[in-house]
Amino acid sequence: MAEKQIKKPKLLIITGPQGSGNHMFAKIFSLHRNVKGWNMEPREWQGHHMEPFSQYWDNPAKLSEVEWTSPYYVTSVSSPYVKNRKNVFPDYAKFITATKKYCDVTVAIIGRDRTILNVQQERLRGGRTTNYAVQSFKGIHDSCDHVHFISHELFALYGIRYLQSLEKALDFPIAWRRYSDIIELQSTNANKKYIQKIDKGDYDEEVIRACEES
Repeated sequence: MAEKQIKKPKLLIITGPQGSGNHMFAKIFSLHRNVKGWNMEPREWQGHHMEPFSQYWDNPAKLSEVEWTSPYYVTSVSSPYVKNRKNVFPDYAKFITATKKYCDVTVAIIGRDRTILNVQQERLRGGRTTNYAVQSFKGIHDSCDHVHFISHELFALYGIRYLQSLEKALDFPIAWRRYSDIIELQSTNANKKYIQKIDKGDYDEEVIRACEES
């Protein structure tokens, strides 16, 4: 009689450029009762050194010390993250290869408007890092077969419906039924402070003419 194969837990890695929404999505994915993740209050912000898997990003060999008792795990890391006041780009290939010994791994790369990312990074970090982040994601594609792209903007626009679609696409539980908690996390005005009204766009006249003619 063949031995029954033990099902591995599933680890979801959330990552993206600095300012793309790592904290927001980490909170969302950690809400589900079957998921062990980064438990923060809705309006709380913590540095990378407080993330439960932070020590393993620095030293993936230590993953052998983890007691994998939950069916689902989530870890969040920005590219780069800050350690000892310096930017450090995650070694995705090394971390993913190490976690595959213990988990089935899925990666979700966050997207956000490039201009907003650049403005935010210059304001808070003193320089742009988005292009370097995108280059660093090659390590993800080289080491993981299950890579998805998720969107800060789509969540802000479609809310719960977007999370329902993510749950299916990622095959990962999301507590979207906790509507009030999710809404508190949803920052519908997150981009407002970066946007300025303009007097005229490139195709305003054509748009107006089309509306009149249609």
